[in-house]
Amino acid sequence: MLQTVWVSSAGSWALRGSGCHWHGRQSTWACGFLRAVIQRPGLRHDPKGSGRTRMLRKIQICLCFCFVSGILYELSLLSGCFLPYLPVPKHLLAPEQVLSLGRSIIFLETSERLEPPPLVSCSVESAARTYQDRPIILFMKGLANGTALRPASSYAAFSLLSSIKNVFIFPLQMETIFQETPLLSWYNQVVPEQEKNWVHVSSDASRLALIWKYGGIYMDTDVISIRPIPEESFLAAQKSQFSSNGIFGFPAHHKFIWDCMENFVLKYNGNIWGNQGPFLMTRMLKAICNLTDFRGTEDHSCPNISFLNPQRFYPIPYPAWRRYYKVWDPSPTFNHSYALHLWNFMNHNRKAVVAGSNTLAEQLYRAYCPTTYQDLIQNAQLRPLTRSQDAA
Repeated sequence: MLQTVWVSSAGSWALRGSGCHWHGRQSTWACGFLRAVIQRPGLRHDPKGSGRTRMLRKIQICLCFCFVSGILYELSLLSGCFLPYLPVPKHLLAPEQVLSLGRSIIFLETSERLEPPPLVSCSVESAARTYQDRPIILFMKGLANGTALRPASSYAAFSLLSSIKNVFIFPLQMETIFQETPLLSWYNQVVPEQEKNWVHVSSDASRLALIWKYGGIYMDTDVISIRPIPEESFLAAQKSQFSSNGIFGFPAHHKFIWDCMENFVLKYNGNIWGNQGPFLMTRMLKAICNLTDFRGTEDHSCPNISFLNPQRFYPIPYPAWRRYYKVWDPSPTFNHSYALHLWNFMNHNRKAVVAGSNTLAEQLYRAYCPTTYQDLIQNAQLRPLTRSQDAA
């Protein structure tokens, strides 16, 4: 966190602080501006005007301090060095400003839904708690273009998530995301109304483009984070020799993601569920890696990519997804997992977390997204009261 900006004399300056470092074009430009302002020639020495000269220098230094503080404040928002004594104007930040750091955790909502259900809220909150030094971004197609939600939103889940300092909610603008990628030509030709699986296909495409452009980790909105993922370039095995695309991470401009985007367009078939998602990831991984069955809890390594054991994210496989909504005795520890995929696509929102049920899902909410869990409890308490009032 920046502590002071110290100007020793005209033509020299220094930064004192801890936790934050200046790197990149923006900081270089800011430093250059500061040097130019401080090195600007002052008035000639004049005994009669010495007081005015000192006053002008003080004003000059104050203006420089305010300017640099503003730049450092914006940088600190993106680097995780949040300044506790200043408000966080997240609604003023553009997606590119947050994404440019390259360490974001990205979630997507490609339906028109504007009220995130509890599982989405839990996924985002658990990621924010697990990765407190990284921006957590929820892109939502239902938001109006060019706008972002303020904390005072009428939607309860938005207010909950917006109150978390490292969570950002932005509109999902696909045409902008696909610029300068192989996916743009596909997007300009496809007719969403005629697509059988458009919500899923558009999500498959958007996550590839975002990770290729900016880097970071993509997660589905039914993934509950429990501990940080130590890998930078990874795919998640759903089972032996089969990759999911529900969670993956790469640095920006990684060749594997670019190749995936090209194959997405070349072998596009939106009528086959998963053809642009897990099947795409699997066939591209098999092209560069000799996949074998997993033994125990070890991970596999391919060229520049870690293929993580199913235990990392899928200790409960999709045929057994209902086990998340059952009572366990004793409760599993998931010591080999980084996050848990709750298979909401299989669930189709039929089963939900019920306060007091003591199911595995409720225990996960209570442990990893306690704010969402408290909101769930409060809503459950309000329902009987509302029903009794309606009956009266």
